[in-house]
Amino acid sequence: MELIVVTDATVSAELPAVARSLAGRDESVEAVTFAGAGAEAGDLARDLARELGGHGVGRLHVAQHALLDDYAPEAWGSALAAVIERLAPSGVFAPAGHRGAEVLAHAAARGGLPLATDCVRLAGGDDGTWHVTRTRSGGVLLEDAELTAPVKLATVAAAVEVPQVPLQPAGECEIVESAVDVPPELARTRVVEHTASETGLSLATSPVVVSGGRGVGGADGFAVLEELAERLGGVVGCSRVATNNGWRPHRDQVGLTGTKIAADLYIACGISGATQHWVGCMDSAVILAINTDPEAPMMQRATYAVEGDVHEVLPAVLAEIRRRAEEPAAAEPAEQQV
Repeated sequence: MELIVVTDATVSAELPAVARSLAGRDESVEAVTFAGAGAEAGDLARDLARELGGHGVGRLHVAQHALLDDYAPEAWGSALAAVIERLAPSGVFAPAGHRGAEVLAHAAARGGLPLATDCVRLAGGDDGTWHVTRTRSGGVLLEDAELTAPVKLATVAAAVEVPQVPLQPAGECEIVESAVDVPPELARTRVVEHTASETGLSLATSPVVVSGGRGVGGADGFAVLEELAERLGGVVGCSRVATNNGWRPHRDQVGLTGTKIAADLYIACGISGATQHWVGCMDSAVILAINTDPEAPMMQRATYAVEGDVHEVLPAVLAEIRRRAEEPAAAEPAEQQV
């Protein structure tokens, strides 16, 4: 049996597809999630089961405990370790990301099991060995490895190579509820409050991101970046230096310790381009760098580079955008009379 770990309210199609490709001929694909007590937990499980059934998952195991009602990495990891011990699956999969990595890491540590994170390719061998390719150093390197154990754990990246495995819908996904023991001390790290997020575009979804670094000079220097981002239909980002100096909140940081983006256009203003920042923006289709140092790593790697002071270049760009926006549309040529 292959086991999918569901850490959010939805599951992508890639995770079940990878699990099906590694499952043996007589093995099933099942899933596990975590819930507190009460009718609301049951409603969420039913909604999730309907979605999983369409991906060929035949059974959803719901680990229940009052301390599992919201995300708690240690508690969820402990509950998953108990489920793994009871079901003895050959493989356990979770989506790559903070939650998937944390929960599987805790479960692996408790069970003494191997874990491969950020896998972009997984293939099975005749002897049960997994051949995996995973990203390292924030995506700069790819590592080929073999995973051999009775129970193998892996987090699957969103950009995983999805095997072409015929989908046989399982029909209705059976829900199996089971109480698990969670020591109270494992709830010391848990989500205790949710706040409404800002509406509109975010760093992860915006087609255009205009970021500032040390060269912007301070919090006030981001005003011109905000105007440019607004006119281009994008959002403002920043480097770790800007966050550390208190110029922008951490949610605006692009990079390995911030948000990884894949924008259509990324404009790096006064950013040197350290590796941890480059990892966060390198998947963007076009990168425009503006910097006074032509030897800066960002200037060397960017699609286009402008050598100059951000405080001179951006006002000139905005002036041209405003001028073009104020120009009347060119008159359509009159149709010729025949």
